[in-house]
Parts: sequence; structure tokens; C-alpha cells
Amino acid sequence: MQRSYIPGIIAMAAIVVASNILVQFLILDGLLTWGAFTYPLAFLVTDIMNRVYGVATARKVVFAGFITGIICSLIGSQIMLQGDGFTYAAVPLRIAVASGTAFLIAQLTDVTVFNSLRGGRWWRAPLVSTLVGSALDTAIFFTLAFSASVTFFGANADTAINWAWEPVPFMLSGPMAPLWVTLAFADWLVKLSLALIALIPFKVIVARLSAQPA
Repeated sequence: MQRSYIPGIIAMAAIVVASNILVQFLILDGLLTWGAFTYPLAFLVTDIMNRVYGVATARKVVFAGFITGIICSLIGSQIMLQGDGFTYAAVPLRIAVASGTAFLIAQLTDVTVFNSLRGGRWWRAPLVSTLVGSALDTAIFFTLAFSASVTFFGANADTAINWAWEPVPFMLSGPMAPLWVTLAFADWLVKLSLALIALIPFKVIVARLSAQPA
């Protein structure tokens, strides 16, 4: 039974593009960006495609989002280079590699975990797969993008992102930790909250798509 999943690809691409734009706008004293609230919707799209159309289709949607992300990164890096010269050419490269790696690994893990749990209660597969994928996404992205232990992007990139290494109170009130650790934890909390909220649209959309004729 063949059904069109093109809307899923369009939705994934739209989320990736919107997140790449909204990540530039800081909120809550820089703890988060507006992109933190749109990006987790990618897991919702992946899970809906997985439930309705199966694993192969879900992976196609993930790769469509990955390619869209690469295009956005290339465009963004060109804008940055034109505006700031070539001194920090490694900075957009580091962010692009971190973003693409985190997206691909996290989304494909989400697909695999979802599929392994798809026979259980309706909420278990989307919830568990999104929680696992979100944790991976946050850990991989922030570590590759900002950790001082990652040095293979070169001195220029390190110099440009060393603000993220500044020791600050964890979540503004806890023990001292590098700023990027607080940023990562705040980002993960948003993903955790949206994973729970997304169960409602997941159930509604899956029901509607499953009821459509082939």
C-alpha cells in the first residue's frame, strides 16, 4: 500500500531551515535560542513517518533533513565569511560538522529505537526514541561545537568559541562549570519537555494519516 510521504520531507526541511534561522536569536539571557523550540519537532516528523510509512521512509526523511542542513550550513558559512573575512573560517565549519553529525546520528538512532518498540503501547515508541535521540543530539552537538577537548578544528575555531569555556554557575545557580555545559543542559530540558508535549500531535496526526485512503 503506497502513500505519499512528500509532506514529511517538506515538513522536515522546513523545520531544519527554520531552526537554522531562529538559532541566531537568543532568549533567557542567552541560555537558549528560539531554534531550540523548533528543532525538536524534527523528531516528531521522523516518528510520524516511521509509524505510518515504516523504517525505510523514515530514514529517507532523515536524509532529506540532513541534506537540507548541509545546504543551510554552506549558505550560512558564506555569509559569515563575507561579513568577517577568512580569519575564522573554521568556526562555521565546526558548527556545521557538529550540527550535521548530531542530527544524523540522533535521528537514525531515533528511527532504530522507535522500530524496536513499535509493537508496544502507542506512546512508548515515540517517547523513548525521542528521549534517546534528543540526549544524543544534545551531547554530540555541544561537545563537538564547544568543548575545549575537541581541538582538531584548529586554533582559529578555538579562539572564536572560547567564550563557551568560561566557568559560570551551572544553570546560573549551581557549581561552577563551563558555560557550554549549562547551554547544553538547558537545550536538553527543552527537548525533554517537547518530547512529552509532542505525544498529543503524534497521536492525532498518525490517526489522520492512517485513515487516509492509499
